Amino acid sequence: MTHESRYRVRTALLVVLALIVAACGSDADADWSEGSHSIVLYSGRDKELVQPLIDAFTESSGITVEARYADSAELALLIQTEGDNSPADVFISQSPGALGLLAGEDRLATLPDDLLGLVDAGFAASDGRWVGLSGRVRVVVYNAELVDPGDLPTSVLELAGAAYAGRVAVAPTNGSFQDFVTAMRSELGDQATLAWLEGLAANRAPNYPKNSAIVEAVGRGEVEMGLVNHYYNLRALEADPSVASVNHFLPAGDVGSLVIVTGGAVLASSDASSQGEDLLRYLLSIDAQSTFSTQTQEYPLLDGVAAPDGLPALSGYAADTIDYDLLGDGLTGTIELIRESGIEQ
Repeated sequence: MTHESRYRVRTALLVVLALIVAACGSDADADWSEGSHSIVLYSGRDKELVQPLIDAFTESSGITVEARYADSAELALLIQTEGDNSPADVFISQSPGALGLLAGEDRLATLPDDLLGLVDAGFAASDGRWVGLSGRVRVVVYNAELVDPGDLPTSVLELAGAAYAGRVAVAPTNGSFQDFVTAMRSELGDQATLAWLEGLAANRAPNYPKNSAIVEAVGRGEVEMGLVNHYYNLRALEADPSVASVNHFLPAGDVGSLVIVTGGAVLASSDASSQGEDLLRYLLSIDAQSTFSTQTQEYPLLDGVAAPDGLPALSGYAADTIDYDLLGDGLTGTIELIRESGIEQ
């Protein structure tokens, strides 16, 4: 495809995504409020989780929040399209890739030190443009009735070997998988990452659209193993303790044990940056962090808030070895690398 053709395709995609997001969700047609006590939130996290937290924030602060919910990548593209005219004041992303993308285009404001200091340095952008709100660890989920624990990998790189042919499900179009591949690129380089992806492609790794679909397939015995975020299987077990799926945590230090954070940012174009910062502070409060831990079974990033039972300590994972800023800068290149590998079926 020529450069000109790629430009036309990307422009058309931006327009289509803008129309999709403008029409999505029950709040999409809301009459956005204005004024010092009202902000607009673009949330890449589900309404079911976020809205109760927003309601509690409004009750405690008096600041009204008009929320628009959609996929994180779609919202990032929408903000790109809207530019300085975006009505959004705050952007919450399911993964850091979309945040890094916007930060690289100077669409995000630098957050104050007291806000950034609520989390460890590894869980915020090095330039202060976004702050982490919760964390997830990549794991290999497996069916205990089909897989001997002795056959489980000690490194994610082993999954590209012939011993795992047809046994490990992936979600190549999913944002967390793409963030993981981008992190692998930053750690191992493009050549080694492409070789790993091509190994999975040669293994005909079963494709699924998202993490939850992989966990369900593993639980049914449709596939033996899959690469997912840890909390999807915890939720499946909570709903049905008889499910045979089990999380296998790779050793800390292996590129496969990446900690992926959900993050929040204030847009540089916002006229209500102070109120937007207040919302992010609330999401890093004890109450909100406890909600992330108990409801979504993610890792809270605020010290003193307990992680879900049975999870290894987050401090054991060297999250600050991954430069999350690279996740946004390399997102486009990652998608191209995934397609080049042939892993998408």
